[in-house]
Amino acid sequence: MNHSIKKIALAYSGGLDTSVMIPWLKEHYHSAEIIAVICDLGQNEDLAAIRQKALKSGASEALVLNVQEEFIHDYLWQLVKSGALYEDQYILGTISRPLIAKKLVEVAKIHQAQAIAHGATGKGNDQVRLEYTVKALAPHLQIIAPWRMWEIKSRQDAIAYAKARGIDISVTSKAPYSRDHNIWYISHEGGTLEDPSQGQPDNLLLMTTALEKTPNTAECISIDFEKGVPVGLNGTAMKPVELLTTLSQKAGAHGIGTVDMVENRFVGMKVRGVYESPCGIVLYKAHQALESLCLDRYTLHLKQSLKNTYANIVYEGRWFSQAKEALDALIEVTQKYVTGTVKLKLFKGNVIFCGMTSPFSLHNPDLATFEEDTVYNQKDAEGFINLFSLSAKVYGLVHKGDNHEK
Repeated sequence: MNHSIKKIALAYSGGLDTSVMIPWLKEHYHSAEIIAVICDLGQNEDLAAIRQKALKSGASEALVLNVQEEFIHDYLWQLVKSGALYEDQYILGTISRPLIAKKLVEVAKIHQAQAIAHGATGKGNDQVRLEYTVKALAPHLQIIAPWRMWEIKSRQDAIAYAKARGIDISVTSKAPYSRDHNIWYISHEGGTLEDPSQGQPDNLLLMTTALEKTPNTAECISIDFEKGVPVGLNGTAMKPVELLTTLSQKAGAHGIGTVDMVENRFVGMKVRGVYESPCGIVLYKAHQALESLCLDRYTLHLKQSLKNTYANIVYEGRWFSQAKEALDALIEVTQKYVTGTVKLKLFKGNVIFCGMTSPFSLHNPDLATFEEDTVYNQKDAEGFINLFSLSAKVYGLVHKGDNHEK
């Protein structure tokens, strides 16, 4: 026990892991006040009830912080502009972790807390994401990670611990799914999902309708972008929260947005997760299409070559790093003219491209046409090919093409 710790800012969700955190911290840091920090990320939960639960569990103070606008504007829109997917599949919904840690640091500074605490397990990526951010923004703060310290070794132990102390929990022994939910996505892990040979349980998905139950008629939508940022839906300007919520409902109703994958966790093991992000999948598709219209070839290819690097940075929680800051600067330059409208059709789990327009379109019909034109001189191609292939020709003359005939 560290007697110098008088106040602790705790990342609190009201779920199983953090439900047992407050009594445990009070039992092991007897002189410390616990300040529960609850971030409203659009998780559609009764946050007032969660706040009362924290106070009832022994927190000296419980703060509900509405960070949805900040989350979308400073984090999700940057993700959309990057086009990054971890291992080409994961929509990176845990991008919320650096924001949560940033809020913990802000609360700790205001309340003069000496430490922050979180409920991430010693097997997960979140411990890295949260603690990296704290160390980057407030290296003087101590970090308490009970899952790496306490006698609780499993989710079943945590359930028993909570019940012994009269703490209400929403997870049961029969269906111990670990879920993370925000306005961008829902993740599902644990329980029967731990066996990759098994399919998804019928009652697992919360944002996405099963394909068998989706409409038999397609729905056409349009998305407006300004400098890479979504600003409107179906010709109507929308604020970020409304846009994401509306788009999630529309796309989810058509069975769009589910990824079932075995991912390589940053800490070493492979873990299966099911991720739902109807709005994310649609926005990525639309944004990618618009970039193909508005970015020149080399800029587009350069940006595409950096997607995996950016995805790894986000996945590992290195949001507040010089490397990410440098990539953000490049991305901002690429998005300067990514403005326009993309039309899509939603149907049976598919996002189908239906056309797009942009005032900065680099598509020139006079150049692209296969019909007769007076703009492009096809004879010019001969000189270009001669110069482009000159090194190959010299190599072939010297080696007589032997190495290509094996």
